[in-house]
Amino acid sequence: MTEYKKIFLDTAPFIYFLDADERYGSRTRDIFECILNSRGQLLTSTITCEEYLVYPYRTNNQEKVDAFFDFISDLHIPVYPIDIETAKIAALIRAKYKDFKGMDALQLASACVRGCDVFLTNDKQLRQFTEIPCITIDEWDK
Repeated sequence: MTEYKKIFLDTAPFIYFLDADERYGSRTRDIFECILNSRGQLLTSTITCEEYLVYPYRTNNQEKVDAFFDFISDLHIPVYPIDIETAKIAALIRAKYKDFKGMDALQLASACVRGCDVFLTNDKQLRQFTEIPCITIDEWDK
């Protein structure tokens, strides 16, 4: 999907790639290569940092912590903070989509605030979001 130039990464693609997930690891790698080869810009928010780093910190796995920060640094993935504007939009999202979780709404709001073309996730529930396309790993076409 090379028509997308600004791609927001939810937490799942990070987990799949960095943890070499048996089902989605190589598929996620292929997606990242496709995006980078088409000069797409990857970005995410501090929510991704919080969500990804819980398990490495819980298991005292500094190697995984370092791998996460090396990955975002090597690929020049900006990690945007959650500010008041993003929080307001997240609240509007949760008001409209009553079953969305707070962290998901913050991620989606961050993607909207940053003008993303697509939100790459593996949460099928988020596909009902209409403001920007939400695409799962399986749905991404090369």
